[in-house]
Amino acid sequence: MLSTAITLAAESSEHGDPVVHPYVIGAIALGLLLVLLAAVVSFGGGREHS
Repeated sequence: MLSTAITLAAESSEHGDPVVHPYVIGAIALGLLLVLLAAVVSFGGGREHS
């Protein structure tokens, strides 16, 4: 009986809207990657090829 109550409580707490929307997380990750890409391109832009 106790394990059933724990299982039902765990299942009911998993449902609902996420605190942060997944698109916000994706936009932040994309922005970070684009900034890092721009930093790599600008750092390597002035170097000669060996």
